[in-house]
Amino acid sequence: MLLAEKVWHFWLAVPIAVGAIALVVGAFALYAFRVTKTRYPNSDS
Repeated sequence: MLLAEKVWHFWLAVPIAVGAIALVVGAFALYAFRVTKTRYPNSDS
């Protein structure tokens, strides 16, 4: 009975970890996009 109760919250770590990694990668990608946009402005505008 005790073993069956621990299984469900163990698997909650997987989507939480994936979401945290995606958040960090997304924040870094957005930062890099904004920095390069200001460094190399578009000549069309």
